[in-house]
Amino acid sequence: MLETLGGEENLSKTFANPNRRLELRYRPQDPFCHSLCGNRFSSSNLVLRVRRRVRKNDPKDAEIHMDVLGVIGTTYKFQGMADIQYLAVHSEGGKTTSLYDKIILRKVEHQAFFEQDLPYFLPPAIFSRLDTPVDYFYRPDVQQRLTTGQRPTKNKNVIGLNRARRRHNAIFVSFTDPAVPTKCLDAARTNWMEVCHKDHDKQVEEQLRNMFESRPIWSRNAVKANINIQPDKLKLLLPVVAYYMVTGPWRSLWVRLGYDPRKLPDSKKYQLLDFRIRCSTKHGYSSSDIPVKPKRSALNYSLPITVNKTPASLMKLPAQEGPSTSQDTASALYQQKVSRVCVCESSYIFREGMLPPHRQMFYQLCDLDVESIRQVVDQNTGQEQACEERDGWCVPGTKDKLRDMISGMIKKVIRAQKPDFSESSDKAEEGIPEEENRDDDEEDEDDDFQLSEESENEMETEMLDYI
Repeated sequence: MLETLGGEENLSKTFANPNRRLELRYRPQDPFCHSLCGNRFSSSNLVLRVRRRVRKNDPKDAEIHMDVLGVIGTTYKFQGMADIQYLAVHSEGGKTTSLYDKIILRKVEHQAFFEQDLPYFLPPAIFSRLDTPVDYFYRPDVQQRLTTGQRPTKNKNVIGLNRARRRHNAIFVSFTDPAVPTKCLDAARTNWMEVCHKDHDKQVEEQLRNMFESRPIWSRNAVKANINIQPDKLKLLLPVVAYYMVTGPWRSLWVRLGYDPRKLPDSKKYQLLDFRIRCSTKHGYSSSDIPVKPKRSALNYSLPITVNKTPASLMKLPAQEGPSTSQDTASALYQQKVSRVCVCESSYIFREGMLPPHRQMFYQLCDLDVESIRQVVDQNTGQEQACEERDGWCVPGTKDKLRDMISGMIKKVIRAQKPDFSESSDKAEEGIPEEENRDDDEEDEDDDFQLSEESENEMETEMLDYI
């Protein structure tokens, strides 16, 4: 029983996480076995120890003793279907042959093991996301195409079972592409005109165009912080005025149509810096010492092993003592507005003495409002020779130097807030030899383009919104 549930270690991990389901595998040694998931329930069951004593001379005369050992407060119930299984076998001519010994590598094999002829074995990429039976009513979609390839009607009041996919028609440009687009796609303009009905939408479009005229490259976080528009409409508006850079020093940024930053050294200040707060013992502190929460959470995903999600808690406003006046109300509204502006600016601007809102941030060099950082960025201003894919117009190694500078500023802020952290950090730094420090720096350079494990990489996945 313990082996099918993953052993005591897996049981302990599952029990420690209330949002996780307990997995059961009928064939623990089979990597192709589809697991069953048990849901967690609160219970008040009793654990009984029953002893039955029978006399040899008279079997009917038995004594039963029951003792209550404890209360079971948590119970896992497997209520899903158990018939979704897939075996690594090959059927041909009425004969079934097992393929486990031929496709599973259990020991060091010779070259002949990998060159042997085998029938194709393609397991399903994914099983059903639902393990409980549901009623499915087979009804035709009112928006389905006819045999001629044309839609029957285009009535917006008809509610279909499946929503038509919205294509935003953004233009993606790589660093190696020879040219950049000078105008948007006709479909992008059409999509925006379909939703641009109010005067506010037209004003926002004009405001966004003015923003790209004054500054040709923007991140989506910076755009959202400077204009008031719904996120769905912003997805339709951005492809009208800009294109999306996929690779290079301006990756994950929106560039004004017709503007090629690879040919203009002045675009150096708009380059992207991928910064992550370093949380490890080699840097002198752990993730618990950083008062910055990660963006990634199990509550944001809808996976089969994450259930019973706890809704986000609402912050309670303190009760006011005495009657409130209009002046107090105006002051409170002003404080809320100022706080909202500060939060928006912190999503893309870094200043000395502040902590980033998340452990992984995407900054443009012009939004690093620190004089020492500007001096490092401008050290070769007027002497730029060529634009490289890694460092752009900056001196090679500038990004690593900026990350070290920002990390040092953040460490100072944390030391000021937590005096105990300062002592432990100093001890950790003193205990690490210089050779290990050098190796750690080399590891950080290698991890430049890897994703953070503790934050949601919003800009890297932004392309999915526009495909």
